[in-house]
Amino acid sequence: VEDKIAELESAYNAAIAKKEHLQKTMENCKIKLVNAGKLIDGLGGEKTRWTESVKELGAQFELIAGDALVAAGMMSYAGPFTASYRLGFEESWLQELRTREIPASAQPTMREFLGDAVKMQNWVVFGLPNDNLSVENGIIMDNSRRWPLCIDPQRQANKYIKNMGKKVPEGMDTCKLSDAQFLRTMELGVQFGKWILLENIGEELDPALEPILQQQKIKDGSSWVLKLGDKTVTYADSFRLLMTTTLPNPHYSPETSVKVTLLNFAITPAGLEDQMLGIVVAKEQPEMEEKKSALVAESAENNSKLKAIEDEILRLLSSSEGDILESVDLINTLATSKITSTEIHKKQEEGKIISAEIDEARKSYIPVAFRTSILFFCVVDLTTIDPMYQYSLQWYQLLFQLGVDAAPPAGEQDERIKNIIDYFTYSLYQAVCRGLFESHKPMFSFSMCLKILTGEGNMDQALLRFLLTGPTKDVKDGKQKPADATWLDDKMWNEVLTLSQYPAFQGVEDAIIADHAAWKTIYDEPEAHEVPLPGEWNEKLTVFQKTVFLRTLRLDKVTAAIINFVISEMTQKFVEPPAFDIALSYNDATKLTPLIFILSPGSDPVGELLIFAGNMGMDNKFDSVSLGQGQGPKASQMVQTGMATGGWVLLANCHLFTSWMPELERICEQFNPEEMHQDFRLWLTSMPTQQFPAMVLQNGVKMTNEPPKGLRANLMNSFLKMDDATLRDCKDANAFRRLVFGFCFFHAACQERRKYGPIGWNIPYSFTNEDLTTCRRQLKYFLDESVGGQIPYKVLQYLGAAINYGGRITDAQDKRLANTMIKVYVCEDSVVTEGYKFSESGLYYVSAGETQEEILDFIRGFPLTPKPEAFGMHSNCDISCAQNESMALLENILSMGGSAGGGGGGGGDSKEDVMGTVAAELLQLTPKPFDFVEVEERFPTLYEESTNTVIKQEVIRYNRLLKVMIATLPQFQKALKGLVTMTEELESMGNAFFTNQVPENFEKKGYLSLKPLSSWSKDLVDRIKFVQQWVDGGLPIIIWLSGLFFPQAFFTGTLQNFARSQQIAIDRLGFSFNFLNDQTPETITEKAEKGVHTFGIFFEGCRYDRKLARLEDAYPKVLYDEMPPCNFVPEADRKPPPGMYECPIYKVLSRKGTLMTTGHSTNFVLNLDTPTDRDPASWIRGGVAGFLALKD
Repeated sequence: VEDKIAELESAYNAAIAKKEHLQKTMENCKIKLVNAGKLIDGLGGEKTRWTESVKELGAQFELIAGDALVAAGMMSYAGPFTASYRLGFEESWLQELRTREIPASAQPTMREFLGDAVKMQNWVVFGLPNDNLSVENGIIMDNSRRWPLCIDPQRQANKYIKNMGKKVPEGMDTCKLSDAQFLRTMELGVQFGKWILLENIGEELDPALEPILQQQKIKDGSSWVLKLGDKTVTYADSFRLLMTTTLPNPHYSPETSVKVTLLNFAITPAGLEDQMLGIVVAKEQPEMEEKKSALVAESAENNSKLKAIEDEILRLLSSSEGDILESVDLINTLATSKITSTEIHKKQEEGKIISAEIDEARKSYIPVAFRTSILFFCVVDLTTIDPMYQYSLQWYQLLFQLGVDAAPPAGEQDERIKNIIDYFTYSLYQAVCRGLFESHKPMFSFSMCLKILTGEGNMDQALLRFLLTGPTKDVKDGKQKPADATWLDDKMWNEVLTLSQYPAFQGVEDAIIADHAAWKTIYDEPEAHEVPLPGEWNEKLTVFQKTVFLRTLRLDKVTAAIINFVISEMTQKFVEPPAFDIALSYNDATKLTPLIFILSPGSDPVGELLIFAGNMGMDNKFDSVSLGQGQGPKASQMVQTGMATGGWVLLANCHLFTSWMPELERICEQFNPEEMHQDFRLWLTSMPTQQFPAMVLQNGVKMTNEPPKGLRANLMNSFLKMDDATLRDCKDANAFRRLVFGFCFFHAACQERRKYGPIGWNIPYSFTNEDLTTCRRQLKYFLDESVGGQIPYKVLQYLGAAINYGGRITDAQDKRLANTMIKVYVCEDSVVTEGYKFSESGLYYVSAGETQEEILDFIRGFPLTPKPEAFGMHSNCDISCAQNESMALLENILSMGGSAGGGGGGGGDSKEDVMGTVAAELLQLTPKPFDFVEVEERFPTLYEESTNTVIKQEVIRYNRLLKVMIATLPQFQKALKGLVTMTEELESMGNAFFTNQVPENFEKKGYLSLKPLSSWSKDLVDRIKFVQQWVDGGLPIIIWLSGLFFPQAFFTGTLQNFARSQQIAIDRLGFSFNFLNDQTPETITEKAEKGVHTFGIFFEGCRYDRKLARLEDAYPKVLYDEMPPCNFVPEADRKPPPGMYECPIYKVLSRKGTLMTTGHSTNFVLNLDTPTDRDPASWIRGGVAGFLALKD
């Protein structure tokens, strides 16, 4: 019974246990069912997306090899390059992947492979521009092992890094290499894991950074340490070093480049357009822009939350052990996440709708953003013209904001947008023009016009390149020019034939052939740019196309035609720059903004600044110092005192103390508005110099104040500085006034001749008012000390021309010119002869006025624009001057990147295609070097024949050039294809080929030449042909002087031969010159009995009349005249016969060269006695000279 009871009890207990187990299982099952419901509910929405993601990831897994290769290549190599090059890299790598059959995505990019959408959105919130280049830079910064060095001329990266640094838990410090505590800041950053932003890096890095750049960490126990200087610092893993430079185009050595990750953060048009759009919308519709910014920030935050939720769910799913339905944390997280994600998704959907509405409304302002974007790059390009023309993006954006505020209101939005565009374009023109030299203002107007038209797609780039460079080669098999059109030279006709290859000009050569007399009107008219084209062509061509055509016949009028073109496209006000006004610039400045006067020769703004300071009540709080050796501490102290007391400080002549410029930059960088008096202003003056701090220039207000242009304005300026008391303050007041007028006229003539280029002065000297003041004081002294009214004219002339002005003059021919000029203006006739005339026209003569006002009234009667005859020069000098101005303008536009493509023969080829074609043609033209061993055998060194040495020297010099060409041209072609490294020298060669200029490496080994590349290559072939004839047949019957590398050696050799044959000391010998007036080079068939026959000399400023056998005035518009063959005959103890002008002969038109101990330049060859029936002084003042080679 007991056993039975025990059995029943056991069965009962088992049943109870089973019952309890079943109840517990049932409870668990209920909980699991609830949890399963929650799990299904929480993950149900993700099933479809996750299923698709798994498929996508599976497909992407197969493509990892190719995609990773492209991403790794971009990470490693793309950093320093611009967007177009980066796209080229990706395309070339993709092509290689396809060739090698490596699996990859359809369009693999680094952004797709390495980019994190949430991170990228957060970067934009921190201020990273949203264009592709900037986002790629962000990815490289985020993933690179080496510390990034950002090329950041517009400080975009700087702003982005600083904003991002605010969110770093450990914090971020900013420092510069110039900071005293720079190393201490680095130590603390490494030790505590801070981010360090190192700003304003130059082209050299401090050696103290080496351990950090190389990341030379050493394991020390459980942590890492780094040796920094003489200290060992604990290395925190969160430490990051970021570097930025504002240099626009730095050249880092390979040693530096491998230690850092170079990133090109130069702003792109797309990135800038997006920024400018944000600014204009924020100004015009602030609520919309605030909402847009808030949406972007909220969207980034929501995406971050969603990603965090997803990551947490996946973490819990992957880390959960056992039954997933029993994970309470996972279930609760899912429940919370579901609510949060539902809310976020709802917000995002609402945000998308609102964002689309805002984007649609913002679109109407895109024309404003587009215009401002393209104009910014027009301003930035000015740096290539002058190192002082630098402007920051912050300055530009501030100017734009002021422009939006000041633009006229309008009822309609379209009209308002037009008002903003027009107002800002003009305000930018005014603001920039205030800091440009006069000669660059028309160029800036034209550049703005080109940028706008190019941006709108209304500019023919091929025609523009023709305008800027002209033909790059001769047209072969072209039609012959009309035989009776003597006015049309070969150069003009080649330009016409080249132009006829462009669609707009097809048939223009036929029109000229058919009626060249009608087209000659353009050649003859003084105002050729206003003359309508003959026949249908006037209606057929646009204003720009007419300007391009004018280049072919009247290069001297291209500048005037360009101004007309700008007026037609942008109205008259864009060719009328604002007058100099210190007050306007002052109003644009703050206590943090330096005001910078950019000086030009002869300008001195200090006087006007002092007057302005007096008007502003600051004359008692104005301190100034002229910078120079030892003035640094004084200047620094002045600035510190000025900041504290609210004074004005002028640091003059910064260009004379370039070693102190880094200190000036440091002072300006450390301006703290909270520690500075509101009235403080820093004024700076400097001639253009590369050493002036870029940061100061970019943030400063720049001004130019050039001395008055024109003879009349110059004279007015001189006499405005002399009151009646000064004019009376002399014992012989009448003679004093007349001679002072002569000195003032001499001063004005010296300055105004500079505008004519080399025909005015071989070297453009910087004459100043102090030179004139010294002459006036010396004049007063000699007149006061004179006995019996005797005036020492020769002494005054010598002191003025040889000492006061001559002290600046270095060239021997310029000294001769100054001595000749002063004899016209400061002489006895100017005192005793009433109405003594300074020029042949009679327009300019001595004033008889006795007071300042009378003299000023007399000067006002002079012409506003003087003709060349006012200085004793031929009217053709105006044409030369205008041609030089036109060429300077076109070359400046070209250097600013004015033409992006289009060949000189009518195509639309890319820049690389043009460069490759030119290189191939040049290589084909290049002759083989001479066999020097053969030349040595044919022309041994002989005592009796010095010209043997001459020909060998010529061969050696030409061989050097030919060998460089033969070596570098194939290298350049390979570099263009990417087969070898494109070195700096090869890149410079390519740019020269594109702009039709002779490459620098050719110039270094070559002969002096001003020809464009197309003419230079032909000239080289002709020269080599001449030397080859000499080598093959001995000394030629007649020597082509233009073909000699070093003609001075040939003349010396000729004199040596004569000296040795006649047993006469060579220093007694000189040349007499017999002009062969009835001969041509072709008709001379026998060698000269004495001396040598020569040809190849061209006169400028006159012509040689073969019938009269003397110099005469040049024909109108004929700038150069070829001299007849000349027999150079050595003669002992020769004295120049009477009736001769000692005409200087130069190699090329520039006249100047490297000064030698003789007082002449390397460009100077010899003086040629030329027959004349006039006073030689008239030819000296006329700048008459001879040349062995012209420009074309």
